Amino acid sequence: MKEIDQLLAALRQESGAPGALNGVVVLDITRVVAGPYCSAVLADLGATVIKIEHPDDPDYTRGFPPELRKGEGSEPVSGFFAQYNRNKLGLTLNLRHEEGKEALRRLVSRADVLVENFRAGTMDKLGLGWDVLRTVNPKLIYTALSGYGQTGPYRRKPAYDNSAQATGGLWSMNGEKGGPPIRVGTIIGDLSASLYGVIGTLAALRHAESTGEGQLVDISQQDSVLSLTENAVVAYDVDGTVPQPLGNQHPFVRPYELFPCKDGYVFFGGYTDKFWRLSCATFGTPAQAEDSAIATMSLRFDDDVYERRVRPMINEWFSGRTKAELEELAGDSLPLSAVKDIAEVIHDPQIAARDMVVEVDYPDHGQLRMFGSPIKLSRTPPLTRAMAPSTGEHSDAVLRELAGYDDNGIAAMRAEGTVR
Repeated sequence: MKEIDQLLAALRQESGAPGALNGVVVLDITRVVAGPYCSAVLADLGATVIKIEHPDDPDYTRGFPPELRKGEGSEPVSGFFAQYNRNKLGLTLNLRHEEGKEALRRLVSRADVLVENFRAGTMDKLGLGWDVLRTVNPKLIYTALSGYGQTGPYRRKPAYDNSAQATGGLWSMNGEKGGPPIRVGTIIGDLSASLYGVIGTLAALRHAESTGEGQLVDISQQDSVLSLTENAVVAYDVDGTVPQPLGNQHPFVRPYELFPCKDGYVFFGGYTDKFWRLSCATFGTPAQAEDSAIATMSLRFDDDVYERRVRPMINEWFSGRTKAELEELAGDSLPLSAVKDIAEVIHDPQIAARDMVVEVDYPDHGQLRMFGSPIKLSRTPPLTRAMAPSTGEHSDAVLRELAGYDDNGIAAMRAEGTVR
């Protein structure tokens, strides 16, 4: 794959060792977030990821805000799309055309992984589902991400992130105490399914390497959300407890929540007896730790004691101090953290030290900052500073090198509207 390797080398603006997944070829037939983020993590880790879009109906997040500043005559670029599709090569195929299906089958014969995030059954209707493609390449890892998975009574229902939050139990647990449920403020259903998709894909790759046997990786957003509900299932099973919204409080430890201070809010989690005694000495007085009414964890957890004695004491400690002052006092000894907005996070020295905000150069648009990779590998670090492809940007190279088409064959598909 000399031409593709050269394209990837030019695309990735980082030098050093190839990624841990160098040589793994991933076909990415996904859109929006759950699928694109899954394949983006694989791309960060060094896989050759080929994003396949319909020539006339590409991933509609290409139009999502924010739009990068445009140079004269340049095409608009979505920062949203760029973040979830970095490090990928772009190919267009109309999979409703027979030649498009044949091109995909040729690609599958050379690929290690295919990722799709359509509703269950969609790829089967096209004649390109798992049962068909496994005969083309028995070693293929077919990763399918969907709202409700490939089995069960809901499998054909349309779903969004909010569908998963609603039916996975998380929405019912989130919100202010005594108030209505509130969705988690990020697309946790999409993102958790993406990460489980990566985990499942890597496990399946390991199995394929040792046995030569591919498999279906079936990831449901609803399943993924349910797995994030902490102890909700076992609490209900053991004593019938149905978790309710608690605002910023924790169901069984206190203090462990948000507190106001002079210029915003901090998280404070000094609930153990050790941390409580140290907190009294640091923010208040050592004598406060000797108060027999609040001296132990079990006493401090009592609703009446907590609201009448503990919370007012902490509010008094924090109200006259800034976030920075409180963090300095807490140092490395106490679990206290400033609640930061994204503008503050971007300039956080810990974030900088971990290379978690990276800059990607988009010619005609300038530098785009996006989140880096939280996966830190000492020998094969992730590659994150690469642009997302324009629609069909690398179609010719991919079809030549991986599908075996010559220039005439590609031109014929383009004339038929199979390729853009």
